[in-house]
Amino acid sequence: MEPADLTTQTMSPAALADHARAAGRFGIDTEFVSESRYRALLCLVQVVVPLEGGGQHIELLDPLGEGFDHEPLAELWADPEIEVVLHAGSQDVAILRRSWGAAPRNIFDTQIAAGFAGFSAQAGYGNLLQGALGVRLAKSAGFTRWDRRPLTEEQLHYAAQDVEDVLALADELKRRLTESGRLEWAREEARRLEDVTDEREPMAAYRRLPRVNQLKPRQRAVARELAAWRERTAESEDRPVNAVLPDVALVEIARRQPDSLKELERIRGLRPDTGRRRGNQIIEVVARGRDADPPPAEDIARVDTDPGDGPVIALSESLVRARAIEAGLAYELVASRADLQAVVSAMRDGKSEPDVRTLRGWRRDLAGSELLELLSGRRALRVEPGRGVSVSE
Repeated sequence: MEPADLTTQTMSPAALADHARAAGRFGIDTEFVSESRYRALLCLVQVVVPLEGGGQHIELLDPLGEGFDHEPLAELWADPEIEVVLHAGSQDVAILRRSWGAAPRNIFDTQIAAGFAGFSAQAGYGNLLQGALGVRLAKSAGFTRWDRRPLTEEQLHYAAQDVEDVLALADELKRRLTESGRLEWAREEARRLEDVTDEREPMAAYRRLPRVNQLKPRQRAVARELAAWRERTAESEDRPVNAVLPDVALVEIARRQPDSLKELERIRGLRPDTGRRRGNQIIEVVARGRDADPPPAEDIARVDTDPGDGPVIALSESLVRARAIEAGLAYELVASRADLQAVVSAMRDGKSEPDVRTLRGWRRDLAGSELLELLSGRRALRVEPGRGVSVSE
């Protein structure tokens, strides 16, 4: 496939912003490269705007090229009066928020909306287009190198396709959601994307480590220092954190707290080149962590489990699934197993309600309140042949 020139724009970002303001909305997508990097590199921005008198215009903008001015689009992106239409936009939001220094304030995410309109909550763009609009999407260049220039005609065609039908898809989903009375639910759910970020706080990074809640207080202090050092090192070298020090090795180092290179080399999961290159640094960080105050135990999210929780969680899931089916919603939008485990554990131990999404907002109205009544013994489930699960007092 021949390379294509991206240096000549047919519509400037300022002109795109003017059209979007006139229409009150625009569609957007991005292409990026995240492999072998600390944070994803923004490589292409695809924008579609409605035109006065009908039709639309698609522009492919190159953030890697010279002279790209993102300010008009960043202002548009952050304007609460302008609707931003995208699909499965959490990564797009995080990358653009960091690159443009602004957060969106009026998102309509077609993947989120699809879950309220009778489609899967994880529906891919191509499958959703076909199911909602009957449009077939030929995907061929998704895993190509978007950071290399010039891009090929195949890549540019692929990128344009990603926004070509997104506004029409949003219109169809809105029509369905308006009929079912679920449009505001979808908008409420999409608002959570406004706060998505890929920025990370080094001193809080240890909380994401596997089995960190099994460490003793002093070991957690070492893990906190190691994880913070790893974050800063990965950022300065623009490498994935696990390329600096794998999770399993970090946790084991925090557990054993070696004070010499010889002891460090005995730790499983530590690559030989890491010990040679970074061994002395790691020993210094371990010593610093050993002298630091341990982090509070409540910093680590912990849900106490019990062998008897399994059947109760299954019963809870039956209630939530029944309510989701009745409402024509994807179950994944209402609850996860982690949500249900937290609720079941709290009710078992007589604790206050956990702060989980199933007990907030529209989810509480749909199923959360009944779930609490079920777990307190004030509701019961039964199977009605041919009709499924019903709830009774």
